[in-house]
Amino acid sequence: MSKFLELELNKIIETSNNNITITDEKGIIIRSNPEHWEIYGLEPGSYIGKSVYELEEEGLLSPSINAIVLKEKKFSRILQHTKTGRVVMSSGYPIFDKTGRLVRVVSYSQDQTEIWKLQEQYEQLQRKIQGYRTEVEDLREKELNHSIIARSNEMQQVLKTIQHVAKADATVLLLGSSGVGKSTFARALHNQSNRYREPFIEVNCSTIPESLFESEIFGYEPGSFTGANRKGKPGLIEQAEGGTLFLDEIGELPLVMQAKLLKVIQEKKITRIGGKEEKHINFRLVTATNQALRKMVEEGRFRLDLFYRLNVIPIHIPSLNERKEDIPVLIQHYVQKTNEKYNKLKKFHPSTYDVLTQYEWPGNIRELENLIERLILTIEETTIYPEHLPATVSEQTKQPDISPPLLVTQEIEEKRNLKETLEAVEIQLIAKACKECKTTYEMAKYLGISQPTVIYKLKKYKEHL
Repeated sequence: MSKFLELELNKIIETSNNNITITDEKGIIIRSNPEHWEIYGLEPGSYIGKSVYELEEEGLLSPSINAIVLKEKKFSRILQHTKTGRVVMSSGYPIFDKTGRLVRVVSYSQDQTEIWKLQEQYEQLQRKIQGYRTEVEDLREKELNHSIIARSNEMQQVLKTIQHVAKADATVLLLGSSGVGKSTFARALHNQSNRYREPFIEVNCSTIPESLFESEIFGYEPGSFTGANRKGKPGLIEQAEGGTLFLDEIGELPLVMQAKLLKVIQEKKITRIGGKEEKHINFRLVTATNQALRKMVEEGRFRLDLFYRLNVIPIHIPSLNERKEDIPVLIQHYVQKTNEKYNKLKKFHPSTYDVLTQYEWPGNIRELENLIERLILTIEETTIYPEHLPATVSEQTKQPDISPPLLVTQEIEEKRNLKETLEAVEIQLIAKACKECKTTYEMAKYLGISQPTVIYKLKKYKEHL
């Protein structure tokens, strides 16, 4: 090789952005650019004359691309993982002489660590995006639940049941006390069904006079009775075509109408008053009641065959008294909603939350919402305290004064500073609570502090108790 050609080759190798390594037919490194060997944990110049097999055994090349090409006698490309934690892409090319004998291997190695990290970040991002998609779907489900506030396990189970049965067209019977929001759950069921684009027709069976019930439910033809609309009128069942018919307070349905409703449920056909033509109606039936329908069946006030038709999937909506955990978030929700509605900036003091959480709420959510609206509109102060609550609430939730009397012992009298005195008093009160109460929850109520605080105090003063 001429002097100038060798200089050119050395400069090309030296200035390359890649790690160029040339080995002979035995794997001995004869040329390479020094800077790039740092990625393998080698000092510049320490590799010339070394065998790639030796470096491979030492774990510095994992594996050696030159060794692979020498073995396979063809172009190869691999990913290497170095001792320094780098990821290197290596490509090796064989060089043959005129006789076809492999005499040299030239390899190019490029540090791909940053690209590899970007690839990992990209994959993580893709997983996050998928997670966000799932979260968006969950949020959509929650939105379709029509702003149902549900933190308690009881309500979470109700929402899961609604989600499971929503896609089917089976008849659902919602059971629960007055004011628990059965109509809200019925709408959530409709919104999550395949019929959500179609009408949701709500009928309160207790508000329609018996004399008008049939014409309202089944509709009527023109001139069918005195005072009838000249064009006739489609009934509420007919208006539910393709959607959901929600019959609230189904227990108030007259016996005569129960028989006619049973026929509609069985045949999905209706005939308007004064008409002869039967119309096929495609609807999903959801009913609700706060009454014990089985007892009404036993008393002869509700048809047994209709009961079985309605009681396909019964879902019990717990009262507020059964899900105390939801009350604080419900209060917060309705306070915000009422403030926005009337352009107010009222807030409830934490002690007011405590009192309202202890209240039994016989009227459930309806009573809670009405009370919050009344307080925000009638109380002049910005913050609403327990004393602002109506007597019916405050009297029921009033707790007897069960704070243990403070005994000024000699130990307390001997304390010289406020901190030591307070600690001595705390120890005395907690010790008394330990004797009087069975659980940390009872102790929390006894002392007027939170249960986590009780646990903290017990750990703090365990040597004194």
